[in-house]
Amino acid sequence: MLYKLLRQWKWILLLLLLTGGGIAGYYTYSVVQFANTISVDPADPAGADAQETAFRLPEWDGKDPVHILLLGTDSRDVDSNGRSDSMMVATVDPVSKKAYLMSIMRDTYVNIPGHGRSRINAAYSYGGAPLAMETVGQLLGVPINSYVTIDFEGFKALVDQVDGVDIDVEKDMHYTDGGDGHRYDINLKKGYQTLDGTHALQYVRFRHDATSDFTRTERQRKFLAALAAKMQSSTSIVNLPSILKATAPYIQTNMSASTMLKLAGLGMDVNVGNIEKLQIPPTPLLKEETIHGAAVLGVDETLLRKYIQDKLSDNDENNDQSTADQ
Repeated sequence: MLYKLLRQWKWILLLLLLTGGGIAGYYTYSVVQFANTISVDPADPAGADAQETAFRLPEWDGKDPVHILLLGTDSRDVDSNGRSDSMMVATVDPVSKKAYLMSIMRDTYVNIPGHGRSRINAAYSYGGAPLAMETVGQLLGVPINSYVTIDFEGFKALVDQVDGVDIDVEKDMHYTDGGDGHRYDINLKKGYQTLDGTHALQYVRFRHDATSDFTRTERQRKFLAALAAKMQSSTSIVNLPSILKATAPYIQTNMSASTMLKLAGLGMDVNVGNIEKLQIPPTPLLKEETIHGAAVLGVDETLLRKYIQDKLSDNDENNDQSTADQ
């Protein structure tokens, strides 16, 4: 369904915090106001997506690696959580200043606490962001400290605020849907071009090809790198207050303002050109299965958790060696 195609924009808050946070000293008021606007009290039943569960994690201490679940939402889906068609985990190590982006395949077949086994994108519909956090943390073997949801309109607003993003569209992309008066049709031509918010939305949500979610998540990572670079440009830094103001209505998180400001403190120390991007589960660990007549992606979760820990441990070992050599 159309609304499932539009939940893609989960990583925008991290970009705003990491690329804009380094100049918080110049724009303290804007950054603090932004953080207070998007922060939702997880104990408040009126808060966005928040269905109460017993699952709670301590607030990030600013010293250990932080793992944030990034989810997309469709503002038109007001009657239920719906399924999170895309999930990404952003990991940042405050010591090494290394960052990771893990795209989770939506058809990964996992255990959802209290609901049995299902595709991982069902966790959000069963229990909102808290249950999605618990499910993803259980799959990866890491503590998911926080979540962020962002509306696709916020994605469009951000891209427009930075005057578009240059991207090499690798092929013609076309898709037509009669819903919403064809508002979300896709019509892109192959070639290097500057995409505004509307056309950038088309690019990152397109999945109507033979490899579907595999190439879609790859495109999202590609676009993320280009957008992150644009966010670190001098023009975007100067326009940071207006960027924050334009996107704040579409973002919500259970992070406190203090946690967001700790993340903002990493700011320009994170090299966005060196973000490690991972597909989860990685292709060698995938097992295509059919469950009750439906195609799903199986994975040995023990091997997957070892894969994640090895990736993070490699970075820790390299950082220790670099320190020892100094």
